[in-house]
Amino acid sequence: MTADFSLRQLEYFVAVASTGSISAAAVQCHASQAGISTAITDLERRLGVQLLVRRRAKGVFLTEAGTRVLDHAHAMLARADDLAASARAEKGRLAGRLTIGCYATLSPFLIPPLVDGFTRGHPDVDLQFMDGSQDEIRQSLLEGACDLGLLYETGAEAGLTCSTVRVCRPYVILSADHPLAALESVRLADLADEPLILYASPPAPGNAERWLHSAGVKPDIRYLTSSIEAVRSLVARGLGYSMLLQRWPSDTSFEGLPLAAVPISDPLDEPRVVIAHASNVIPTRRASVFAQYARETLAVPVQAP
Repeated sequence: MTADFSLRQLEYFVAVASTGSISAAAVQCHASQAGISTAITDLERRLGVQLLVRRRAKGVFLTEAGTRVLDHAHAMLARADDLAASARAEKGRLAGRLTIGCYATLSPFLIPPLVDGFTRGHPDVDLQFMDGSQDEIRQSLLEGACDLGLLYETGAEAGLTCSTVRVCRPYVILSADHPLAALESVRLADLADEPLILYASPPAPGNAERWLHSAGVKPDIRYLTSSIEAVRSLVARGLGYSMLLQRWPSDTSFEGLPLAAVPISDPLDEPRVVIAHASNVIPTRRASVFAQYARETLAVPVQAP
């Protein structure tokens, strides 16, 4: 028994579902609105279910059946793309488009080594990446806008399958001439009276406050910024301390001032960086190979000298 619907119809259906309207899907697919509407109506007829509810001037929304079909449509389109790429590639070589999403604050640390190393080993793969907030990367994975995502594990990964690529240990940064800068490690209680330069990534604040509270320290937040380089520069000028996760390759600020990175002796939770894919999608071979490469490459973070 063969299916009597086309991949193009599935592509149009996925585009309408992801954009929320037939007009936006038409722009995305470089097709006419009438063509998109006709294709989906025919798809509904062939499947025997209503996939969308059309609302005049208010776009469309998925029916319960449409939600179920969408999961399968994503998977079928991914497998079709994988089949086409495999057919074009030389024997044993990976080919085709692969899009990686990455939490923006992780991008400078993770994306360059992964893109460089993976494309050297697999030059026929069209590797693309996008960055954004944790929520944006999660949503892109669920909507099929990216194949894999690199983000922090937060416990809010519903609909995603995750595997750990790196475990991070929080540390303190201080100005080079700070009295605690020369210690082998520091207790958070020793910083109780110090001003905190807090890194906060919208829409949620960072982890520093939680770590301090767990050590019985009430933070004295002096400045708050969504720029990590601003945090490091303020600390380097002696205006306070901060707590970070990722390790810079050099202990200097954006302005070239020296910084001290000091381990924390308190027992703290260690956040995990994971590579994820939508649970309802079977990863393509190139996605699986990239995920394994990421786990092997990122297992040991670059340490500051």
